Amino acid sequence: MIPSLNCASTRLRGVLQHQRLTIQETFWRKLGKMADWVEEGQKAPAFSLKAADGKSVRLSELRGKAVVLYFYPKDDTPGCTREACAFRDRISEIQELGATVLGVSPDDVSSHQKFSQKFELSFPLLADVDHAVAEKYGAWREKNLYGRKSMGVQRSTFLIGTDGVVVKVWKKVSVDGHDEQVIDALRELHG
Repeated sequence: MIPSLNCASTRLRGVLQHQRLTIQETFWRKLGKMADWVEEGQKAPAFSLKAADGKSVRLSELRGKAVVLYFYPKDDTPGCTREACAFRDRISEIQELGATVLGVSPDDVSSHQKFSQKFELSFPLLADVDHAVAEKYGAWREKNLYGRKSMGVQRSTFLIGTDGVVVKVWKKVSVDGHDEQVIDALRELHG
């Protein structure tokens, strides 16, 4: 193939793939299955979810504290475990900066209890079994694994300020180094 045609072909494939993804996202949104992301500057959607200890956690009860709200796909999987343990290992720094950490996944309370105990997690894991809260925040997305499309939680984090407004959003989180990104953002927020 002629080099210039190869480049044009590659660009065209990229444009078509982007358009296909855009059409798919539009389709899911119209069906009401994939909401827009909550963005920086927007009020954080209210929620009340059961934690691993069986108690309900309401976002409104945390007003006056910064909240690190992170969504993850599944308890006790490699990436989710590394992310939870990274927050666990840095929890004292996070708390010194006036924040609390909440982990949210579609797993049930029993799964959260086992996961939390196994890794000695020192912050609440919240059960969003019907993924309603993930949908409110836009973290319930179409996923593509080896060509198989399905809906699920996209690893993401929302830093919510003391006034209940979203200060920072991380979409498609890469686990390694994410704890440092969150702490840096908290330092900026804390001033």
